[in-house]
Amino acid sequence: MAELATIARPYAEALFKACKNIAGSDTGVAADWAEKLAAIAANPQMRSLADNPKVTSEQLFGVFTSVAGSDLPEIARNFLRTVIDNGRVTVLPEIAAQFRSLVNNSKGSSDALVYSAFPMDAAALADLGSTLEKRFGRKLNLSEKTDESLIGGVRVVVGDEVLDTSVKARLEQMKAALTA
Repeated sequence: MAELATIARPYAEALFKACKNIAGSDTGVAADWAEKLAAIAANPQMRSLADNPKVTSEQLFGVFTSVAGSDLPEIARNFLRTVIDNGRVTVLPEIAAQFRSLVNNSKGSSDALVYSAFPMDAAALADLGSTLEKRFGRKLNLSEKTDESLIGGVRVVVGDEVLDTSVKARLEQMKAALTA
């Protein structure tokens, strides 16, 4: 949804600049707590609480911080307070995604999601990661999900690029060729 992206962009950029300006602040750590806050905001119960006009911003902030835990740094608390005060809790997941993208761009890397038919061990994932980094020409932050419908092989999603070498994809290609 373009509207959410438009609303989230200034928040993500401001957070990125703030993290860069604070000495000792790590944007990777900030991305982790931003995603944690986004996951809390994505919870349906939290959304209904945020949409409730009887709940004050201070009460909502208290609920957020109690769920997030006491390990939130001061910059995270200030950011969360700003988002809540401006009524943008529902945009937090998009803010976190755009912030992660800004962090990745600054480090010259990208997030990559590897779908495999079977769970992969760390060594196989590391080997695949080095091959994919050569293929995509940048450092990749790999995460893995199991998708049994692939039958075999892997499907890799890096941003808007998809590399599908799964058995399922090959079968669909064969089906298309035979029915054409």
